Amino acid sequence: MSESPANQDPELLRRLLRAKDRMDAASHEEWPVERLAEVSGVSEAHFARSFRQAFGTPPHRYLLTRRIERAMALLRDTDLPVTTIAFDTGWTSLGTFGRTFRDITGDSPSVSRRRARAAGHEFSRVPVCIVGAIQRPILATAVSEKRRQAIHDKNEPQQQEIPRCKVLR
Repeated sequence: MSESPANQDPELLRRLLRAKDRMDAASHEEWPVERLAEVSGVSEAHFARSFRQAFGTPPHRYLLTRRIERAMALLRDTDLPVTTIAFDTGWTSLGTFGRTFRDITGDSPSVSRRRARAAGHEFSRVPVCIVGAIQRPILATAVSEKRRQAIHDKNEPQQQEIPRCKVLR
């Protein structure tokens, strides 16, 4: 039986928020569950289960969202090379960054940069926090699952609609 966040112990929620705040402040760092559990002062299994209950996403997926969100902001707001952005946001491989970025956003980092800059004037009067929330990547599905679905969709034979002929009487 799963508990809703409102029913969780307030002290546990404070501990979980402490770990979440650390991830937000240093999303470029490695945050294995062991480290997060240590920050929050609970066991690894209890941390992982409680974090998902409280925030609706596992810790790794939350961190991935923050990294991609930060990369999107850097692509939009700076002229830093994509490689620099990848390493500055915590990725150890440019290839993994590019593949994951594309899986989540649907675009490569370079295409995303061009689109964001072209649409820049559209958001000029909107507060930055609102723009960030609107553009936040949604990871309801794990990246690996998205990848499997994309491969499955490519391998599925496409059904072609057969044109119907009018029967003349």
